[in-house]
Amino acid sequence: MSNVARWNTGPLISDVPTQRLWEFAERPTRPSGGIDAVAILALLRSESGAFEPSTIIIEQYRPPVDRYVIELPAGLISEGETPEETAIRELEEETGFKASGVIQSSPLLVSDPGMTNANMKLVTVDVPFPEKLEMPAQKLDPGEFITARIVELSKLRAEFQEYEKKGYVIDAKLDHFVSGFELAGKLNRSKQ
Repeated sequence: MSNVARWNTGPLISDVPTQRLWEFAERPTRPSGGIDAVAILALLRSESGAFEPSTIIIEQYRPPVDRYVIELPAGLISEGETPEETAIRELEEETGFKASGVIQSSPLLVSDPGMTNANMKLVTVDVPFPEKLEMPAQKLDPGEFITARIVELSKLRAEFQEYEKKGYVIDAKLDHFVSGFELAGKLNRSKQ
C-alpha cells in the first residue's frame, strides 16, 4: 500500500436511521501544522493597464478521473512550511511565475468531506507585470507534467466551455471561483 493515501472504514454512524460504516480515503502525510495542501489563485495585473486582470490555470492529467483536469496551481505543504510559503514556492515550480506577495489566505477548506479527510487553504497571491504577459520557464518536479496557461478573469467561463468540448473536466474549486466572480460582476452592474 502507498504511503500517499490510506483507505479506512469507520466510525460506525449511528445518528442516521440505518447504522452503517463509513469508508473514506485518508492522507497519512499531513504535516504537523494540520494542513495538507494549498491551491493558488494568482492574480496577474498589468502595472500599466496593458492587459486585463488575469490568472493562471493548469492542465493536468488526473488518474482517478482518467481525464485532464483544468485547475488552479496547487501543492502539498512541506513540514515546517506555512501555507503562504508553499503557495509562493509551488506557483514558481508549476508555472514559473513569482508572486510579489500574499493577498489573502482562506480558512481551512475541505473539497470532498464525504470521501476524504484531505484539507487545504486557498492562497491568493499578487503577480504584477509591467507590459507583456509571457510564460516563464516552469521548474517542475520529476514526474510532474503540467501545462500552465494565462487566462483573463473575464474569459474563464468561455475557456471552460472550450475545454469541455475537448473532453477536459473543470475542477470544482476553480469553477466555484469563476461563478463567484461572475455573480459579483452581475451584482455590481445591477447597482449602477
